[in-house]
Amino acid sequence: MTIKADFKDIYLEQAVFGSRLLTMVFVILLLTGSLIWRMVELQVVETRHYSTLAKNNRVRLSPLPPTRGLIYDRNGALLAENLPSFSLEITPSLVDNLGNTLQRLRKFLNISEEDIRKFQKLRRSQSRYRSTPLLVGLTEEEVARFYVHRRDFPGVSIQSRTRRSYPFGAMFSHVLGHVGRINSKELEQVETANYRGTARIGKTGIEKFYEHELHGATGFKSEEVNAQGEIIRGLSRQAPHTGTSLVLTLDLNLQQVAIEAMGDNTGAVIAMDPRNGEILALASLPVFDPNPFINGISTADYALLRDSELRPLFNRAIQGQYPPGSTIKMVTGLAALESGVTTADKRMFAKGYYQVPNDARKYRDWRKEGHGWVNLTSAIAQSSDVYFYDLAYKTGIDRLAPFFRKFGLGHRTGIDLPGEASGLVPSREWKLKRYKKRWFPGETLISGIGQGYMLSTPLQLARMTSCLAMRGDCPQPHLLKARIPGSPYRNPDNPDNKIKLKDAAHWDQIIDAMTAVITSPTGTGRRISKNLQWSLAGKTGTSQVFGLKEDEKYDAETLERRLRDHALFVGFAPIEKPQIAVAVVVEHGGHGGVTAAPIARKIIDAWLGSQAQKQGGEQP
Repeated sequence: MTIKADFKDIYLEQAVFGSRLLTMVFVILLLTGSLIWRMVELQVVETRHYSTLAKNNRVRLSPLPPTRGLIYDRNGALLAENLPSFSLEITPSLVDNLGNTLQRLRKFLNISEEDIRKFQKLRRSQSRYRSTPLLVGLTEEEVARFYVHRRDFPGVSIQSRTRRSYPFGAMFSHVLGHVGRINSKELEQVETANYRGTARIGKTGIEKFYEHELHGATGFKSEEVNAQGEIIRGLSRQAPHTGTSLVLTLDLNLQQVAIEAMGDNTGAVIAMDPRNGEILALASLPVFDPNPFINGISTADYALLRDSELRPLFNRAIQGQYPPGSTIKMVTGLAALESGVTTADKRMFAKGYYQVPNDARKYRDWRKEGHGWVNLTSAIAQSSDVYFYDLAYKTGIDRLAPFFRKFGLGHRTGIDLPGEASGLVPSREWKLKRYKKRWFPGETLISGIGQGYMLSTPLQLARMTSCLAMRGDCPQPHLLKARIPGSPYRNPDNPDNKIKLKDAAHWDQIIDAMTAVITSPTGTGRRISKNLQWSLAGKTGTSQVFGLKEDEKYDAETLERRLRDHALFVGFAPIEKPQIAVAVVVEHGGHGGVTAAPIARKIIDAWLGSQAQKQGGEQP
């Protein structure tokens, strides 16, 4: 019988065992490492996220948005107020399926695709833990419908807020501006913490310029809540600070007079107190109702305003740039007096055209037959173009341009409104830089009568007129009169706002000429002199919309309205103690004396009449 010997390979078994052991150790280390990494991730990397979730199951910190400051006119009339309002808001971190939640809400609430688009855009721009408005301005019925289903919508809540309202609608649309839904770009420009819980921000006008003061400071409250987000009890509260209320220099009644006086015309009206720069009325026509913008105007309605040929959203009072026309002839005359080019009594024969020496071109007067013998007073009263062609040519653009700028033309006034245009005072240097061309003498002529490259805003014309009324003491235009709480507005003492002449008598000579515009039988503003109760100095103007060839005749009757000349008027009253300066621009209104001057007369009468009543019936 054969016996087989069974020999074990000890070395092989040890190798297999070692291999298995190493594999087991590797697996254990791998699992342990994964566990440690997950612990680090939970405890370090994502600790803020999970601690916030845990804390939100117990304590919820909510912002308390401040009440926006109110806006009043100079007499205490409320121009911008806050009304109670309800908004439907969603906190994305508390919602499991946002898309599904939105669709379910639409079953019993009127939520449009545009509402959802605006919500999604705003949601992406801020923290997911922040409450984001979906619907604003809910009715009591809509609030009741939501509360029936409230427990089915964790993370969705009704918030009681206040909403802005403009009780006078379109009347102050270009001054007050409006608030609207805050967007992602605006959130980047403000202190984010101070706008938590705030759905609206100033978009235009006073609302935008004084946003920081009107908004106030956000407060906070902490509440203990359960897992469903229901409030168990309040823990602490830091009250918000109400925004500063503003008192404006505007007068409600005068603003209404200005708008009614303009009728169906497009253009702008500025009424200013020349003594201190207070804006009494500022109207840009046509107007628009700012109230639909508060909760978010529809795309269709906004497109109607934006694409309208009448451009109702455009603030013509501070952004419209028009050739000032004959309204600046007083400044041209003053520059010539100061330069020694002429004297008030010096006469010249103003025929129907003017020619620069060695130039065959004829620069036409608006009156074909000319004005005959005129001096400074009669030339301003009759608005002789030829007379001022001659003054401009002899004074020269190098002296005219700086003189125009002294009166605030060609640069912003600094009024407390956003978007002010600068206008344009052309010069030799400007043309070379802009067009790479030299300046021609004929361009000096047309600049001297406010045409050509010359551009100014109605506000600049009102300030220029105030400078003349106050004999060089130029006011800083402003709309803020006082803050509540706070102190009254104080006009800054700026030496640049004072114009000193070589001969102070030149002021009287120019103002006498402006008086003749109204009182002289040949004055272009004589139509408004009938039954005038106070002394008034003024100047009519007409600015061309398009240029005419040398021998081309202007015939308004054959032109479309959009091609007709603009009508302008500037003036102030009373002459002895000025209380109001006015600038009126009527787009495509034709002659300033026919269209713009009567509008100014109504405004001046309304203001001085109201002041006389306050003084017991005595005329100012």
